[in-house]
Amino acid sequence: MPRVIGSAVSIVGALVLGQAAVEAGLVSTPTVVIIGFTAIASLTVSSPEMNMSLIFPRFIFLILGGTLGLLGIANGMMIFIMSLIAKRSFGVPYMGPLAPLSVNELPDVLVRTPLKNMVNRPKLITWRQSLRRKI
Repeated sequence: MPRVIGSAVSIVGALVLGQAAVEAGLVSTPTVVIIGFTAIASLTVSSPEMNMSLIFPRFIFLILGGTLGLLGIANGMMIFIMSLIAKRSFGVPYMGPLAPLSVNELPDVLVRTPLKNMVNRPKLITWRQSLRRKI
């Protein structure tokens, strides 16, 4: 609990310093708002390891946004999504049925389909039998 409270207090302190920087004309108001939103959103990640893994991409997007503006963030997101599409895990595309598109498996992307409704195996996984076993 003290870690979360300490993080929250440091975020409030950073926002106060950000307000002073805006009044001094060093940074713009949207920059402080975006950085504040990012800091508050970082508190939603419960695992410290996961939070640490998000620091590097956060700085990359912050630098891209600071130098190139919205175009930099859009290009950074495009490159990030393209790198996710190019990855493979155990020989299967990381983005699953979304890229390459597999229409038969789309109902199982956002919400898990009940097991009794799953009749065929995923086409991206090579298997001898295309039908699943009965449960």
